Amino acid sequence: PAVGYKVIVDKSTVPVGTSEKVDEAIRRHTDSKFEFDVVSNPEFLREGFAVEDFLRPERVVIGSRSERAVTLLNDLYEPFIPAGSSVIVMDEKSSEVTKYAANAFLAMKISYMNDLANFCDAVGADVESVREGVGADSRIGRKYLFPGLGYGGSCLPKDVKALLKTAQDAGTPLAILQSVEEINQEQRKRFFRKVERHFKGKLEGLRVVIWGLAFKPNTDDIREAPVFYIIDELLKAKAQVAVFDPEAMNNVKARYGDRLEYAESSYGALQGADALIVVTEWNEFRKPDFGLMKNLMRQPVIFDGRNIYDPEKIRARGFLYHSIGRKSLEAHAPT
Repeated sequence: PAVGYKVIVDKSTVPVGTSEKVDEAIRRHTDSKFEFDVVSNPEFLREGFAVEDFLRPERVVIGSRSERAVTLLNDLYEPFIPAGSSVIVMDEKSSEVTKYAANAFLAMKISYMNDLANFCDAVGADVESVREGVGADSRIGRKYLFPGLGYGGSCLPKDVKALLKTAQDAGTPLAILQSVEEINQEQRKRFFRKVERHFKGKLEGLRVVIWGLAFKPNTDDIREAPVFYIIDELLKAKAQVAVFDPEAMNNVKARYGDRLEYAESSYGALQGADALIVVTEWNEFRKPDFGLMKNLMRQPVIFDGRNIYDPEKIRARGFLYHSIGRKSLEAHAPT
């Protein structure tokens, strides 16, 4: 009692019911007169933008049924809440679900667009045009509608799996979220099959270059990165794999050792290449010198896993080009 009232704030992404368990654990090891509250206050920080998101949060979620704790947290956050942002107060369990639900919804948008991209592939539509049309609807918005190789990193894969497990344990399996996870795993496999089909399954001895290793730009994080499936399959097929990433090279080297070639530059990797695979959409990859690239490569073939190039412009520069949810250009442009 002498230490006074305390608030224990849980910032982590945790399973539903964690606040209750923390409360029970503290009560088991403290005097019955000790005054405290446990609050669920999940962080919503994007990797690469953590400081900005902390100083200018879109919303703050406070999970507590204690008016005393809520008042204290409101006072704490008041200097950081920009105009237009909101502080949302709810019970502890709802707060814990909110964090998982937000990340799972973002994962769902990504998997939906990737599944739709495969449909566009089949019917001859352009997923980039579809994305623009869909994203212009203010009810949907433009964010997280970019088709690619699937989500990775430390948050979305973990949170989707955790919410699936928690829902299963509660007897209310989330069928939509199960599909999200399955589509995410299948997406990188579909993309690699494009590589196999182009080379008719004969990858042995080919020099394949990968641009981008991190799960997204502006980080060196390779956790759950889609590139690992691509690399593993290329190595199984006995291709020679050269890689370049502005930040993540050392992390990948710790995983693969001397099984890969680690280029000092994006262009340096292309010398004698039979194919380029773009995995991460770093800005420096968006407007390369295509003339130099074509001179360096043995075969001018690009597999674009992030749709960062314009297919017709690429074809006009003499490349064979494969992307996601858009027509593959297997023939050179007429001269």
